[in-house]
Amino acid sequence: MIWVAYAVIYGVIFLAGICIGSFLNVLIYRIPLGINVAKGRSFCPECKKKLQAKDLVPLLSFFVLRGSCRFCGQKISRRYPAVEFLGGMLAVASLYFFWLTWQALLVYAAVCILLVIAFIDIDTREIPDRLNIALFVLALISVFLFPDITVIERVIGFFEISLPMLLLNLMIKDSFGGGDIKLCAACGFLLGYKAMLVGAFLGILTGGIYAIWLLISGTKSRKDHFAFGPFLSFGLIVALYAGTIIWDSYLEIFMF
Repeated sequence: MIWVAYAVIYGVIFLAGICIGSFLNVLIYRIPLGINVAKGRSFCPECKKKLQAKDLVPLLSFFVLRGSCRFCGQKISRRYPAVEFLGGMLAVASLYFFWLTWQALLVYAAVCILLVIAFIDIDTREIPDRLNIALFVLALISVFLFPDITVIERVIGFFEISLPMLLLNLMIKDSFGGGDIKLCAACGFLLGYKAMLVGAFLGILTGGIYAIWLLISGTKSRKDHFAFGPFLSFGLIVALYAGTIIWDSYLEIFMF
């Protein structure tokens, strides 16, 4: 039956995605520390023992080892299986929205970079320039893979959020990080102005809700800062998959 074939395809894509998610964990850990991501075996961050193949099976190893290092017994962060699972689910989402196409591959590459950006920003409150450059390279490639988004729309998208953020940052020091501004510029060119507005809105909305919660709970004061990259990444990931759909639905509902 046809549904069996679909189930097999989605299952294979999910398995491939969790393997890529495992590599994303490597990027999240190594990039801020300046460790070469292409060389050297994975190791325990605590005892530095090199891990064996049986320790690196995505998702499965975490549960088999009961969330602890086999050598030193140090607890393994739940982030690792979470990122692996997200890698699988985002791969499935890319397949669902774009099927087995080059467009799906490009979008998946972009959301993986955004996932890495989100977690690095949580850890360091910085977004590495190399990741924003990688997104902009994907944006240039997308000109050919997504010709329905015109160059004019992309140029507008490049400036529509990043420029106001830059100007606000000049007026109010440290309003936004430079990495956030560059991220909006790169993704604006990738998405075009319509989907970029959707992504920015979702990022600002979720970030704003989180900021209000921090103030109410007393965790932070008005003068404190928090990582905005994760919220922006969330909005941009949604926009990559459904930004145009959300934009068109909004116009149908509110624009008669």
